[in-house]
Amino acid sequence: MRRTFLFPHRAVALIALAVALAASGVHAQTALPAAVGAGAPKPIIASGKVPDEASKQAVLTRLRELYGNERVIDRIEVSPGVVAPPNWRQNVVNMLAPDLQQVTAGKLEINGNAVRVSGNVANELQRQQIVSGLSTRINNPTYSVDGKQLRIAAGAQQNLLDNALANRIVEFESGSATLTPKGELILDEMAAAMKQIGNKRVLIVGHTDAAGRRESNLGLSLARANSVKQYLQVRGVNGGLLSVLGAGPDQPVADNATAEGRARNRRIAFKVL
Repeated sequence: MRRTFLFPHRAVALIALAVALAASGVHAQTALPAAVGAGAPKPIIASGKVPDEASKQAVLTRLRELYGNERVIDRIEVSPGVVAPPNWRQNVVNMLAPDLQQVTAGKLEINGNAVRVSGNVANELQRQQIVSGLSTRINNPTYSVDGKQLRIAAGAQQNLLDNALANRIVEFESGSATLTPKGELILDEMAAAMKQIGNKRVLIVGHTDAAGRRESNLGLSLARANSVKQYLQVRGVNGGLLSVLGAGPDQPVADNATAEGRARNRRIAFKVL
């Protein structure tokens, strides 16, 4: 029997996974449709078949504790003919923990002793915590947990890098590609953020102000982007996932007519590809 729980896209942190709870032939599913209106909480739809009424109520009670009564839609069928593995009901309830609220547009499926979680999370750390949390809460070697379809949302990855950089300027020695100590400190934080987004490619873009010759600025911006890449590699970031570009003065974000504007234009940008 199979059972699945599907969860909607998250306006707030909500389970965007289909939790399919299944025991030998039992499958349970919870699905969350799209919300009506921006930012509205999405419903959690529990559907599928369970072996008895007690299992159904245990699952619904737990979902309501996590998401609230008004968001949980019951589509679960009781099918007394199915046979569940030992302690199946308790294992299923244990899996429905608060960390699943970090998953959006996803699914948690439990088919017999096979557990699969899919959907979107904000970063690699969350992904690892959710998968390991499921295994720990089951605490039964006969169960397998598959988290390969649990992915880091593209927008969340870029937000993670943007928040780590926090509009700060990665500084270099004047006219050179040598990082200053302050620039290195910022890159230490960027390295930590990049390790959280998993195996995603990142483009490092060097920018300059408009002072001097354009050709020289293009070369300097590329050299600075390469310096950043090399520093990040030393800090443990996979260099194979990093590419560089020198944009020179061609993409200003401020007015080059002022000292403040020129300072803002001399920057390093990080783009998730």
